[in-house]
Amino acid sequence: MGKDMLMWDETLFKDGNVLELDYLPDHFSHRESQMQSLMYSLRPALRGMRPINSLISGPPGTGKTTTVLKVFKEMKKHSDDIVFIKVNCQMDSTKFAVITRVYQGLFNVSPPSSGVAFIKLFEKVMNYLIEKEKTLVLCLDDINYLYHEGHADEVMYSLLRAHEQYPGAKVGVIAIVSDTGKLYQFDPKVNSVFLPEEIAFPRYNYSELQDIIGGRIDLAFYPNVMLDDVRDAIVEYVDLSGDLRVGIDLLKRAGLNAERRASKTILVEDVERAYETSRLLHLRRSIQSLTQDERTLLCLIAEIRDVQTGDLYKLFHEKTDLGYTRFYDMVNKLSEARYVDADFSGKGMRGRTRIIKPRYQPEDILKCLE
Repeated sequence: MGKDMLMWDETLFKDGNVLELDYLPDHFSHRESQMQSLMYSLRPALRGMRPINSLISGPPGTGKTTTVLKVFKEMKKHSDDIVFIKVNCQMDSTKFAVITRVYQGLFNVSPPSSGVAFIKLFEKVMNYLIEKEKTLVLCLDDINYLYHEGHADEVMYSLLRAHEQYPGAKVGVIAIVSDTGKLYQFDPKVNSVFLPEEIAFPRYNYSELQDIIGGRIDLAFYPNVMLDDVRDAIVEYVDLSGDLRVGIDLLKRAGLNAERRASKTILVEDVERAYETSRLLHLRRSIQSLTQDERTLLCLIAEIRDVQTGDLYKLFHEKTDLGYTRFYDMVNKLSEARYVDADFSGKGMRGRTRIIKPRYQPEDILKCLE
């Protein structure tokens, strides 16, 4: 073994935990103004008042969820009368799933999985808040996914008007929207009571990415494991995608690639090899939230690449035996979630024939579906 080679029991990682996607950094840079805005909105809860609702928006991987969790952690130090709960709507995308997650957060047990209506769980939650004189601050992370299933307005309306049916109940809602180019609008009856503080999260610029990635390198690796040119290669990849999570994942995989070579330094080639996997990180994670039938439909679209709605439905029906209404809803969901384009071609009766095409490279979609 040469002096530049790792022994079998040696590692490049000083603290690999800082490269996990759920790691909450102690020092959170370049989001100070957003954190201040959110804390301002929630401050009334420290005085026993209802907090101001918030609408947080921005592209994926721009620190939205981390900001909320950092603020929650800080405010917990100052009050025991506020209950902070975050629901990942990508995983819990129905109104029953949302209230189940809230119930678990309050009572530390899961409600029965069947035989209990939404209103019964909702009533127990509200009565608990009133009886214990607690304020609920609920973060609906990736609320986009409640839109896909048609539950967003119903969930928001129930929460925001809870005090009318349950006097004394105090609820504040933080809605996080991943800005993917589609404008999400609540029903007017929801908007009339939501009235949020709007907090925008722009993409990190190049120098901010250099600072953040450099900070993670210092925490994650031993000195001189990753030189500046390798760091800059990672920053360029992250700047291309706009998603910081890609960069964090790249650091981890590049380090593992170097260890596989028994090298004491990470090279640009380790980064390039890792990028083939990391660049699909967001797509892979979002596909995990799709139902099996939705994945089947997406797989068909990726395989065919360019197909009219009628032809696609015939193939989909053969595989699933589902009806056209459900199929049509799934096409709309995949279109709204920006997996596919579903444009009207101008042909057919009144020009209403739709052409379905994948938005990503078909090979990438099929790879993630595996």
